[in-house]
Amino acid sequence: MRSVTYSMNVSLDGYIAGPDGDFNWTGPDDDVFRFWIEGIREVGVHLLGRRLYETMLYWETADQDPSLDEAQLEWAGLWNPLPKVVFSTTLSSVQGNARLASGDVAEEIARLRSEPGEGDIAIGGATLAAQAAEAGLIDEYRTIVYPVLVGGGVPFFPRHERRVDLELVETHTFASGVVHLRHRVAR
Repeated sequence: MRSVTYSMNVSLDGYIAGPDGDFNWTGPDDDVFRFWIEGIREVGVHLLGRRLYETMLYWETADQDPSLDEAQLEWAGLWNPLPKVVFSTTLSSVQGNARLASGDVAEEIARLRSEPGEGDIAIGGATLAAQAAEAGLIDEYRTIVYPVLVGGGVPFFPRHERRVDLELVETHTFASGVVHLRHRVAR
């Protein structure tokens, strides 16, 4: 069965965006960006909330930007053809290789798991991931922890979530001080 993974950049105090919605502290250095490139190769479909989808729209046409370096072109080449499912109550259409979800995240994950396919089912966006976590559907939490305290904002983990026991599967520390933590849900 395809694994459901939730992975995002996060501050040391647990936020994906600061109190003002800013996440400029997450700009990856070359090593972290290379790590994201290698990680996206494991993904078969990406589920996104509206805000993350709108942030990632840049990559739909980024390959036309002559200032992109090789790594950025490689990311665009992997991201653009990747099937994406966007959950939104305010969007009426999406671009690129994306479609709007018609049901809730649990229904969509069940449908994707029942279909033939390879690669992880990745979730991006704290609100969407919280819905999947509440339904017990996340198999792995993958955090890219930045050495910064932002003091509030959008939390990576939902507040008031039930207890979830995790098993540490992998760690990696980058020269920049950023740390990748990969935890599998203990079932």
